[in-house]
Amino acid sequence: MAKDLSKHRKFYNKQKLTEADVLDDPIRLFQKWFEEVEKVNGVEEANAMTVSTIGVDGFPRGRVVLLKYFDDNGFTFFTNYNSEKGASILKNPNVSISFFWPNLERQVIIKGIASRSSAALSDTYFNSRPRMSRLGAWASNQSEPVKNRKILEEKLIDLEHEFKDKDIPRPKHWGGFTVAPIAIEFWQGRESRLHDRIRYKLQEDHNWKIDRLQP
Repeated sequence: MAKDLSKHRKFYNKQKLTEADVLDDPIRLFQKWFEEVEKVNGVEEANAMTVSTIGVDGFPRGRVVLLKYFDDNGFTFFTNYNSEKGASILKNPNVSISFFWPNLERQVIIKGIASRSSAALSDTYFNSRPRMSRLGAWASNQSEPVKNRKILEEKLIDLEHEFKDKDIPRPKHWGGFTVAPIAIEFWQGRESRLHDRIRYKLQEDHNWKIDRLQP
């Protein structure tokens, strides 16, 4: 069966990204864009991002996760370290993360090096999660096959009883990854497909080199 999508077309004309809009620090520009996206209706989870890794089988794989912190050190999300993505990152920390915000016709593409976040940060975030989400981190051997959903649901019930009226500690196999950026590209849709692309590339002196890329 074939499906012709050639007539699916969108015209981009909401915003622009000129040199006058460029800030010296890409993290500050990311913060500005993020806040602007949040103010405009149309994106339910502005912090949703695609994390792309090179799997242990040598194939690239992307999946959507949620950004939970960002600062000058990088962009942090949380996962099971024994999951497919966790194992991939621990073997090859070179990753890409990307955001797509259609309400303002924007993308941000970040190339960076991932490393485990501090135990203190992982503890802080884990303890902020709803109780059932914390139990879920214990219940699931993420990415491993399971015979049926009932097994997971029964395991969760058992954990509810086990931790009744008790604090739920963070599993040692669960925590954060922080992606330290080495390149950040800001993409703004424009008319005639002449999109604005501004790339920041980290230099050896820790300053950022800024280039406009052709669309």
